[in-house]
Amino acid sequence: MTSEGLVTEQVKVPEKVQVTLDNGMVKVKGPKGEISRRLHHPKIRIAQKGKDFFVSCETMRAKERALVGTYAAHMRNMILGVTEGFEYKMKIVYAHFPIKASVKGDTFVVENFLGEKCPRKTSILGKTKVTVKGDQVLLNGSDIEEVGQTAANIERATKIRGFDPRIFQDGIYITEKPGR
Repeated sequence: MTSEGLVTEQVKVPEKVQVTLDNGMVKVKGPKGEISRRLHHPKIRIAQKGKDFFVSCETMRAKERALVGTYAAHMRNMILGVTEGFEYKMKIVYAHFPIKASVKGDTFVVENFLGEKCPRKTSILGKTKVTVKGDQVLLNGSDIEEVGQTAANIERATKIRGFDPRIFQDGIYITEKPGR
């Protein structure tokens, strides 16, 4: 919404969610957990009116106008994360050697990838929960960035180097993610 130089975006807060703003630190608490994030810029204002929040900027520079939308989107994702959560689905694909994937503590372990003796390991970020069911890997969590980065780490850990990717298509790939 724009009115005479002022760019404003509204973030609606549901009843079961509590949002607090303290010195640029936004904390969102809901049924599925709590997320906090620093959203601070000298020209961006985040104000609360009733239950809703308004992110605004008075300058006409494109960079600050873009940040208004970015901050509002971050707040909406945080609210969605503590109410519904985020889920990524991945698929284990192999044609040459059967891949064995497992979770050990906060580490995701891929064994027998392309017949390698040493297992490939990657970290699970934050409070992301990873479960392996057959050839499916499910990632759940309230913070979209932690869940998405964990999925990317798993996909990157099974990247093939030194082989023709048209023939060796083995790996663990993202098949479904939120918003798509």
